[in-house]
Amino acid sequence: MIHTPQTATIMQRTQETKTIFSLQLSFTDPLIQRNYHFHPGQFNMVYLHGIGEIPISIVSDPRHSNGIQHTIRVVGRVTQALSKLVVGDKIGIRGPFGTGWPLEKSIRKDIVFFTGGLGCAPVVAAIKYVLKRRNQFNKVVIIQGVKHADDLIWKQQYQQWQAQSDVQILLASDVASPGWKGHVGPPTELLCQADFNPDNCALMLCGPQPMMIAVCQQLSGQ
Repeated sequence: MIHTPQTATIMQRTQETKTIFSLQLSFTDPLIQRNYHFHPGQFNMVYLHGIGEIPISIVSDPRHSNGIQHTIRVVGRVTQALSKLVVGDKIGIRGPFGTGWPLEKSIRKDIVFFTGGLGCAPVVAAIKYVLKRRNQFNKVVIIQGVKHADDLIWKQQYQQWQAQSDVQILLASDVASPGWKGHVGPPTELLCQADFNPDNCALMLCGPQPMMIAVCQQLSGQ
């Protein structure tokens, strides 16, 4: 674990929406890059000199050889400053921190990823992990809810996931936009369409607390 900020270079920058962007990072020290390991669901403290630092989920696969990826929403002073950086700029990274998803305990089970808003970011690394080890897990259901259809990021990635065997993608938006083909309403309304074995499944849940409570109540029959 890295306790002090280590320098990383921005290798790639992707503008996902007007307020959300992704950074692909690589440590400038090859030894640190080689020895850096994390579990899906962990996060880094992303540091910008003179501005501050902020916790950001890691969305890349743990065994991805092209560095670390963070997806960031502009919500404050630090993220605003980070949004202005370009390829080649350097930032500081501390981590990883937090507890990863219990994926090893979920082998041979159906996996349900249920997220709301940018809550999808903390589970993306887990989704990539599971889909790259498809023979170790059963069905995969991904339910994602957003406030506005335009807030949905990684649209192409959802299409790629959907094309894989035994993967079900269910998308919901409180407010639709032209061309929106997903459900209009809260994502909890999609649970009745989810195809998984409730007696042999693992639920990976992340998002606003009221949504998570509603999901747990609905699945437990309360």
